[in-house]
Amino acid sequence: MQNHAYNRLGSLGGGGGGSGAVPSPPSSPRRGAGRRSSGKGGSARAGAGAGAAGAVRGGGAVRRAARVVLAALLRRQAVFLFAPLLYVAAMLLYMGSISLDSVPRIISRPAPGSLYRSPQLYARLRADMDADNATDALATVWRHAYKGGIWRPCINNITYDLPESNGYIYVEANGGLNQQRASICNAVAVAGFLNATLVIPNFHYHSIWRDPSKFSDIYDEEHFVQRLKNDVRVVDKVPEFIMERFGHNLSNVFNFKIKAWSSIRYYKEAVLPKLIEERLIRISPFANRLSFDAPSAVQRLRCLANFEALKFSKPITTLSDILVSRMREKSAENNGKYVAVHLRFEEDMVAFSCCVFDGGEKEKKELDAARERGWRGKFTRPGRVIRPGAIRMNGKCPLTPLEVGLMLRGMGFSNNTAIYLASGRIYKSEKNMAPLLEMFPLLQTKETLASDEELAPFKTIKPDKRRLAILFDSPRIGWKSLKRQLVNMRTHSDAKGIEMKRANESIYTFPCPDCMCRSNKSEHSKSIQAR
Repeated sequence: MQNHAYNRLGSLGGGGGGSGAVPSPPSSPRRGAGRRSSGKGGSARAGAGAGAAGAVRGGGAVRRAARVVLAALLRRQAVFLFAPLLYVAAMLLYMGSISLDSVPRIISRPAPGSLYRSPQLYARLRADMDADNATDALATVWRHAYKGGIWRPCINNITYDLPESNGYIYVEANGGLNQQRASICNAVAVAGFLNATLVIPNFHYHSIWRDPSKFSDIYDEEHFVQRLKNDVRVVDKVPEFIMERFGHNLSNVFNFKIKAWSSIRYYKEAVLPKLIEERLIRISPFANRLSFDAPSAVQRLRCLANFEALKFSKPITTLSDILVSRMREKSAENNGKYVAVHLRFEEDMVAFSCCVFDGGEKEKKELDAARERGWRGKFTRPGRVIRPGAIRMNGKCPLTPLEVGLMLRGMGFSNNTAIYLASGRIYKSEKNMAPLLEMFPLLQTKETLASDEELAPFKTIKPDKRRLAILFDSPRIGWKSLKRQLVNMRTHSDAKGIEMKRANESIYTFPCPDCMCRSNKSEHSKSIQAR
């Protein structure tokens, strides 16, 4: 059949070439291909066809069927449509003939710093750490002294008379002690900027901390009022004639729900008109409700509240003096020097972080329950995705007592360094505190320094936790390499103490930043005009 077709095409090509006088019409590509096969090429093609026919007869039924299908597709020029399907079918047949055991497996490795592996690191480095106890960072920890020699107050006193008040502001300072203090400073700044009278802030009772303390239990209220009297009016309660308008019920007072980190301009544009209209407003909650980036006159009021107006109450200052005196006695070998560590590893802090440690399924159930008790529905609402590995890599996980010990030993603090541990109730304290006590046996707390009777009336170095997460997750790092990097981190932390504060950083750190020292009478007059 194939030989007959080739002979036929060859004869047609020969006839066309011999006539010469009669022009032939344009031929199709298919027919042209036949003509180009005439002559010797036709004989060769015929021979090839005969050989192919022999190969077909020698092949199996599947191969013959494939050749028939391919020939049909070529005749209809549809190869470009069916070629992908044929390729996929061929690949499926090929893959079906291969055992899956021979296919290489792809191993997924966690990103550096995404897992809590500090216990394994501690176990591997402990012998080298114990042998290396020669250096003592206490001798050099504050070698970057302030250029001016001593820290000086930078808040200018103002003696101008205050204009008539625009009304009263009542705020609820929520969160822990640090958040409450920041809220008080922000409340002073907002009240002064709006020329309002500030009611002594109320501390929000939280189901986690369960602290019923009032302002006067923690701070010297009289000193607070007196120190601010030339800048902001402060009263301990709303006057009766104002409360009569609201039925003597604060829940009837208009409450602003202000977004976190709102600008001072928002308070002027949105809060001030309502304050003038109502004469009394509430802002609850108030934690983190004012941005760090604010005019210098507002920053001055924050500094004034934080560094001069807020003074701890007499019982707290008396006990703190006792604790400091006893810590100096415990560290006599180091000339009375010691390290104070604020260890934030209480259950609420661990739960809120959503980080994963080494407690397995039991830890997960406990922290899930703690999150639901303290922040009902916040972490389980639809669409919320929690990635513990990413949280750890971003430095958002609280350092465990073991990690704090590794960090301090790596920074050069020897095991004869006296440590004062300031913290609440440590999560799983018996298990988690054991490594820290092994590294620093001279560790003290308020419970070990003071008697039960003295405590009855009551209820730093800032590490780069992103770098620590990666360091503590390094399976091959040696003790000397770890120590070298941590000493460099400590040196960098010391040097940062003399750098200029950036505009978007918090001012709630001592010493009072130098940029706040520029407050003067002209700035205060601008503040008065803004009111």
